[in-house]
Amino acid sequence: MLKIVAAVVVLAVAGLLVAAALRPPVFRVERSVLVNAPPEAVLAHVSDFKAWRAWSPYETLDSDLQRTYGGAPHGVGATYAWAGRKAGTGRMRVVSATGREIAIALDFEKPFKASNTAAFTAEPAGGSTRVTWTMSGPAPYVSRLMGVIFDMDKMIGRDFETGLSNLKSVVERS
Repeated sequence: MLKIVAAVVVLAVAGLLVAAALRPPVFRVERSVLVNAPPEAVLAHVSDFKAWRAWSPYETLDSDLQRTYGGAPHGVGATYAWAGRKAGTGRMRVVSATGREIAIALDFEKPFKASNTAAFTAEPAGGSTRVTWTMSGPAPYVSRLMGVIFDMDKMIGRDFETGLSNLKSVVERS
């Protein structure tokens, strides 16, 4: 009986390891919302990291979140670093800004190291603007292994949905 249980456990672990190895080596999370405002009004709230305090779901994780702003006040070259117990430690930098997209280099230090790209696009959609928040980057084996058990798209996606809803409210009130 013990041999059968051990064999089942070994097969389950092997299956989990193989499933992780077969997952894509990159990830992408994407969510969108319609905002009743022009693209430039939306992107003004994205390209200025100080404005994130009004809408980003990550800004409320730690009541004592430490923030450091640098570089340009907004747009290309703007930087933002944070440190908190729940939010971890990291840094963002606007690397490109057009009338329709803001691209951000996103580097996490804690609770894990990762370098990803975040982007916000704002495309006219009838009388509104479709705002899309994406994050993409490499998925090392450990991340793929975690992804077999935890649905990272749903976990991060919920944060993006909250942030986009907050952004919509802030922009439409302006």
